[in-house]
Amino acid sequence: MLGFEVDRNADVPLTAQVYEQMRSRILRRELAEGERMPSSRELAANIGVSRNVVLEAYERLAAEGYIEGRPQSGTFVAAGSSFARHAEAERERVAPAAARAETVADLAAIDFRAAHPAADYFPRAVWGRLAKEVCLDAPERVFGYGPAEGAPELRGVLARYLLQARGVRCHPDRIVITSGATQALHLVTELLSRKKDALVAVEDPVTDEMRAIFAYAGATVLPVPVDDKGIVPEELPAAEKPDFVFVIPSHQFPLGGTLPIQRRIRLLEYARRQDCYIVEDDYDSEFTYEGAAVPSMQGLDPERVVYVGTFSKILSPALRIGYAVLPERLVPEYRRLKWFADRHTSVLEQLILARFMEEGYFERHIRRMKKIYRKRREALVSSLRQQLPQANILGQAAGMHLVVEMAGTRFTPALLARIRSEGVQVYAVEHYAIRSGRHEHQIVMGYGGLTIESIREGVARLRRALENEPGTAPTRK
Repeated sequence: MLGFEVDRNADVPLTAQVYEQMRSRILRRELAEGERMPSSRELAANIGVSRNVVLEAYERLAAEGYIEGRPQSGTFVAAGSSFARHAEAERERVAPAAARAETVADLAAIDFRAAHPAADYFPRAVWGRLAKEVCLDAPERVFGYGPAEGAPELRGVLARYLLQARGVRCHPDRIVITSGATQALHLVTELLSRKKDALVAVEDPVTDEMRAIFAYAGATVLPVPVDDKGIVPEELPAAEKPDFVFVIPSHQFPLGGTLPIQRRIRLLEYARRQDCYIVEDDYDSEFTYEGAAVPSMQGLDPERVVYVGTFSKILSPALRIGYAVLPERLVPEYRRLKWFADRHTSVLEQLILARFMEEGYFERHIRRMKKIYRKRREALVSSLRQQLPQANILGQAAGMHLVVEMAGTRFTPALLARIRSEGVQVYAVEHYAIRSGRHEHQIVMGYGGLTIESIREGVARLRRALENEPGTAPTRK
């Protein structure tokens, strides 16, 4: 006897609930092809609804081909109305408990993931008020299709801000607003590496997201070593001509170095000799804790550098607003690529952000977050020095992450799993390496999205996980 529960308090109509229950059973082969369906009266009595509800559900199932009526015989599951489930899905149905337990454990872990902002400090009240004002005040054109390059209001205020804060020299017409830095970098790669044998010189190690973007565009990646100051210009390929060199000069990810002016100049001289571009990713330079932030490379040579930024790390990844500042000759084609990618980025969000910046809230928010991240950084550094005094700390002068280096400790998958079993998640620098074997003793620890209490507890858990690791022998002072 077929039966199931319906929820009379749900927003979903009873007819839709009955339809979905029957449809799911047919697709999962719980009702086999050719099997006779219960009569409308029988099913209605079993589940406690009126017969009309079941009749309407049956009519919809019949119209979509799931069931068929046979004269003087009844209603049957139609042939060809289900398909075999994948083995993975079947295993999930039979034994989901382990997977659920693993998910719960992961959720309970203290996650030192890098580049995650403090979501609890997003300026909701101000943003909500400005959103309401923009929605009520904006002209009708805003609710239509916007320009592919972005709203002029945002590009204007952004050009002024970048000049003041990062030394970026550009006219607003050279800025293209994108749906985050990922899209900006994808479009840059598509624009600059169109030939079959495209080459991209890339910092090594580098975020795996960047490698995926370059590989998706069909480019061959040429790894260039990075030390504690950033990319090493002397290691750039001399015999091969890359289409562009990708660098994160302000706070390299993951090692955290800041590229000094001497290396910046050598890098630009290389680009001029090879007649290629520099793509500068500047994702968290606003958060500098020791000394003043180093101005952008773009300000040194605006016609040779493509500057990419995002608001995801400063405000929230949910906004999906990034941008590219381009040399003049690249602007028309980049705009065309953006148009074909998604027509335009949300105009309403752009106008809210523009007003957020114009009225001073943006810089106020940066100052506030800088204080918060400084305290979280100090908590992480002090906890590491107390719990793991033999560790060397790299790249803590800026951003929202640092690197912990422990000589004699190899952060293998097995060790990372043991650390995870203690309820803490850290990330091996080796995971981001293109050439393996050079960074086995280093891990990345982000602190932007963690409270001070979580940071301290997470480091204590990390110490416990490392206590039995040969050659580590962490001791507390």
